Amino acid sequence: MKTRAMVFLLMLFGVVGSVQAETDFSGTWAMNTKLGENLGMMAALKETLTATQTAGQLTLDFIDIFQGKTTTRQVKLDLTGAVVDNFAAMGDPSKTASKWDGARLVTTWTTAGAIPGTEVVRTETHRLDDEGSSLTVTIERANRPTMILVYEKQ
Repeated sequence: MKTRAMVFLLMLFGVVGSVQAETDFSGTWAMNTKLGENLGMMAALKETLTATQTAGQLTLDFIDIFQGKTTTRQVKLDLTGAVVDNFAAMGDPSKTASKWDGARLVTTWTTAGAIPGTEVVRTETHRLDDEGSSLTVTIERANRPTMILVYEKQ
């Protein structure tokens, strides 16, 4: 009987111990292009990101100023892993699927390629620094250098 109780307690604490709190990205963030890498033309972009998060969804509202023109866009990411329709930064219709990897949120974007029948897939990983004052977004795409965007909490 003691053995069964011990096994049950080990299983219970093992499960509870493995559950991690998800990161809350909520807040207003300003991109610091001086801290980013491989930004290309985005180095001239002024971007503010407002993140609103619930248990099942992360909503990202972007305000971009590029060459004196202001644009806005919204991205909604499902935090349960469901595929969601979104629009990429350049307006291309995309499918997004997000999943937690520890404290990081990994989102796969799938967009139609320029050649009919092809797809472009990119992976974005969102993570906060230990203090929660810096948000880093790593963007990986085949045959391209990894782009790193760094946002500072406002």
